[in-house]
This record gives sequence, C-alpha cells and structure tokens, in this order.
Amino acid sequence: MNISNKIMLITYPDSMGGNLESLNHALNTSFKGAVGGVHILPFFPSSGDRGFSPVTYDMVEPAFGDWSHIGTLSENYYLMCDMMVNHVSKRSREFLDYMERGDESPYKDLFLDYAKFWGEGKPDEHDIQILYRRKDGEPYQDFIRKDGKKVRLWCTFTQEQIDLDIRTNATKEYLKNSFHFLASKGINVIRLDALGYAVKKRETSCFMVEPDIWDFIKEVNSMAGDSVWLLPEIHDTWQTAKKLEKNQIWSYDFVLPFLMLHSLYSGDTESLKGWLDVAPRTQFTVLDTHDGIGVYDAFDWVNEGEAEELITRLEDRLSYSYKPLNPEKKRFKKAYQLYTTYFSALHENEKAYLLARAVQFFAPGIPQVYYVGMLAGENDYEELQKNDDHRSINRHNYSVSELEACAKKDVVKKLTALMRFRNTCEAFDGDLSVTIPAPGMLRMVRTGTKERAELLCNFKTYEFSIQYTEQGILRQLTL
Repeated sequence: MNISNKIMLITYPDSMGGNLESLNHALNTSFKGAVGGVHILPFFPSSGDRGFSPVTYDMVEPAFGDWSHIGTLSENYYLMCDMMVNHVSKRSREFLDYMERGDESPYKDLFLDYAKFWGEGKPDEHDIQILYRRKDGEPYQDFIRKDGKKVRLWCTFTQEQIDLDIRTNATKEYLKNSFHFLASKGINVIRLDALGYAVKKRETSCFMVEPDIWDFIKEVNSMAGDSVWLLPEIHDTWQTAKKLEKNQIWSYDFVLPFLMLHSLYSGDTESLKGWLDVAPRTQFTVLDTHDGIGVYDAFDWVNEGEAEELITRLEDRLSYSYKPLNPEKKRFKKAYQLYTTYFSALHENEKAYLLARAVQFFAPGIPQVYYVGMLAGENDYEELQKNDDHRSINRHNYSVSELEACAKKDVVKKLTALMRFRNTCEAFDGDLSVTIPAPGMLRMVRTGTKERAELLCNFKTYEFSIQYTEQGILRQLTL
C-alpha cells in the first residue's frame, strides 16, 4: 500500500471497539471511505505512557491482536506507527540484559551514561538551567547493576523511559533493525517520536541541537533506506517546520490547531491566511492528536495577549480547570499545551467544528484526524479524575455500541461526508490560493490538473460553502 493524499486516522489500537479487529471493522463499515491511512499509536508491549515506553518492537501486544491484524489493515490503508528514537522502556530485554550482565552485555552502549556525558564536575547550575527539560530536576535515573556497580543514565521523560545513546554503533544497529522489521510487517511510515530530544550536546539545551540534528535525521533516513518513510515529530516554533521543509523533510503542522482556535474565537482570519500562505507543502496537518494542543508552536502567529485571551475564553474546557496542572506545564502563556478535545475546545459548537475541519482539509499537506475528533468526542472528565495524565481527557476508549451511536450523530455524519469528499476530489492534488474577500472571511481554492475546489467561509457566523468541479461540471457539496 503506497502513501496517498488521503486523510489519515490517528487512533490507539484499542480505542475504537477494544482491539485491532474492531478498528478494522469500524473503518470498513460506519466510516468506510473516510480515511485512506491509519496511524496506529503504539501497539507494542509497553511498560507505560500508553504505549510510548515500548518493551519491544517485534511483537504486537496480545490484548490488541497480532501481526495478522496489522497485515489486514495494511491491505486497505497506508499505515504509520511510532518509534521512540530517544528512549526505550527499562523493562525491555536490552535494558534488563544490561542490568544483568553489565559491561558484558552487547547492549551496554545502547544507553546514555549521564556521568560520562558530562564529565568531571559537571553538570553545573548553568548546564542545568539551559537544558530544555520535560520535568522538574535533572533528567537522570540511578540504577545498581547485578555486579553492584551504580550507573546514572539519562532519562528525559518518565521513570519508565531510558534514553538511547544515538552516537553508538549499538544504538544505530538497534534503530536500523527496527526500521526494517516494521517495514516488513506492512508499515509505510514511521513517526520518529521525541526526535528533537535525541541529540545531546554539552553547552546546549539538548533540544533541536543544530546542525547535529540535521545530520542525525539524514543518518536515520539512510538506515531506513527505501523500505519505509520516516516522519519526525517535533513540537517547536514554526521556523523549525520551515527548516525541515528546506532540508526536504516532511513535518507536522502544529501551528494550525491553536491558530485555528484563535481565528474561530476572534473572527480574525489575517494571521490564518498568513500562515496558510507560507506553511510547508510537505506536511501532515492536524487539529488534534493524542497529546495536547500546542501553544508555543503558534508563537508569532498568535501574540502573547491574543493567546492569553483565547485560553481564558476556553479555560472552562481545559483539564487544569478540573485538576491542578504541574507548574512546569504552564510555563508558557498559561499553558505549554492545552488538554481538551477539539470539539470541547469549541464549546461543542458543531458549526464551528465543521468549519475548522473544512479549513484543515483545504490546507496544504495531508490531513490527519484523531479518532476522538472523528467522533466529535467531548471531554472525558471521568477518565481525567482516574489518573495523573491530563491527556486522558482526550483519550476516551469507545465501545462498539458507542461507536455505532457516534456514527449516527449529525455532526459526525457531516464530518464523515466531508472526509470522503477530501479523499476523492482530484483538486486536492493541486496548488492552494488563499484570499480574504471581506473581514472575517476566508476563501481557499485548490486547483488540480483538471479539477478545482473552493471553500468560502465566515469565521464570525461559522457558515461555509464548498464548490467543486467534477469532470468539468460545477457542483455544490451538500453535507
């Protein structure tokens, strides 16, 4: 299955009916034709972070299914999966072998030794202050191997996730083998999770270290060869997306989600037009994912005052209105990321939500739609109170009966029709032009080799219309 310019669904393996088989059934029935690709979030055995602490990449978690279910999906959809190039689970066989055999382990060079990295007398206060950290304190864990030796290893994220030393041959071999194995199982795209943290270098923030990060991306692409396509996942300012484009690397449009909310709440389309004019054409667009809605990502396109005003207007729908948020997570414009479903971020306004999706589908790149978004899901406050992860507000697991009920909702039926249109209209293989015919309005035109599609929308009333040609005949899309 080749990659195509059709909408990609983002879903956990167990979020649409409980397993991979039920996911496949839903896509072939209620949502047939709505997606062309599927990003299956980590389906491997894992020790935490809802799959993002992989124990191994060579098997499917039995609760979700097996490789035959992945193979079945790959027959009808192009598939994406995740690889954590920055870390691996401390329950992995590689890490357990290192703890057991110490310096005799073939995996001893897989992990980044914190003390050796810094050297004598380091890190000092300055080193720690300039680090781009994801948690309080220094990013390490201490372990005692079976031979009694104490080792301090780099740990950027959770206590389950031990960082890899990407400089060593052991790690390079580990990554290369994983790339080729996943490709052999029907995976077309591998999302390089947490790529921005993989390169560490003294006297830097250890995040998006240039020019080293570009060398690393070229190196991993070389490892993968022609077997699979690699997609970096990097939350950073829009300039980083443009650098990826310059280096002929596909990226995510993480500017659009927050900027879209700003436009919908303010009625101002000037910044949105400005971004759509310059956004990379080689990108996947999103409004929602399994993570939060990035605030920092939209820096420059939404200024400080506008960002605070927007967040205040939708604060009653954010996770931290119901449960305290770690201060570290609120360090930028009241929040680094916003934890909410996109539908609830718009106060469940169906017209505004469908308008947002229409603009996303006309934007440059390949659209991705998160499963909660496809189902117009509201915030799951009950799940939020059950655990410490604020992202659980947007990670509801739908039963088969819930899926069937959602598919019958008017807003979901209209969104599904819009998705099918995006997948079949040939105009979306062509160029984009954006104009503002009047204040608060936006016109987006996609022009292909033979066909044309036009979206005209009003960000004050949330009304929009779509005209398109089919074999030269002008038609109106009715949702």
